[in-house]
Amino acid sequence: MGVVERRQELLENIARLRRVGREMPGNRDITAVRAALERELGETVSRRLAARVLGVSHTALGRWIKAGDLPVVYSPSGRVEVPVPALLDLHDSVEADRAGGALRYPLTPTMTRQRDAARRMRVDDLKDLDRDDTHDRARARSLAYHRAVGRRLSRPMIDEVRHVLARWREQGRIDARYASRWEQALNRPVAEIRRALLDESPEADDLRQNSPFAGLLSEAERRRIVREVR
Repeated sequence: MGVVERRQELLENIARLRRVGREMPGNRDITAVRAALERELGETVSRRLAARVLGVSHTALGRWIKAGDLPVVYSPSGRVEVPVPALLDLHDSVEADRAGGALRYPLTPTMTRQRDAARRMRVDDLKDLDRDDTHDRARARSLAYHRAVGRRLSRPMIDEVRHVLARWREQGRIDARYASRWEQALNRPVAEIRRALLDESPEADDLRQNSPFAGLLSEAERRRIVREVR
């Protein structure tokens, strides 16, 4: 098996484990195996592999990226790559659509839904967060983002965030103090977690800057928040 085929296999197996994990939340074996596969795969994949996993052409994927509907990051070597979490979300959505029938343009239904969701976002309580100072603007955008997450917060989302937090701890990507505070928050009932996300205290602002909830909104929704909170 070549490198590309192995990486595709890794990603598809991670997607399977993620789906099973939703049906069996808290299963440590599933979490451990998924974490091992994620370590081997890494944080990003090439655009070509992303297109292959989604069943679209490299050119078609490039059009969605250029339109701003799919997030990309630059690798240390300067290559444009697709974050694995965003690709997994797209993979789940495309597979669900395929289960309902053959698709000529596999990504179009998902991207259309994401754009519609971004247009429907309530902006009345986003604009009141406008700031003049760049630092304050970043804090306001973070609060706006977490407000949007809070409106749709669910137990499966929380379980996924727990997995992200555990991976960050293992990789040393989050200070142990923040990790512990998030773990405490995530052990509360959903309503209390939602209130914690929306808390406007300086301590909550600080915690949101180290948030494992990053990436739960679509790129279209994230860009809408950036446009509205200026």
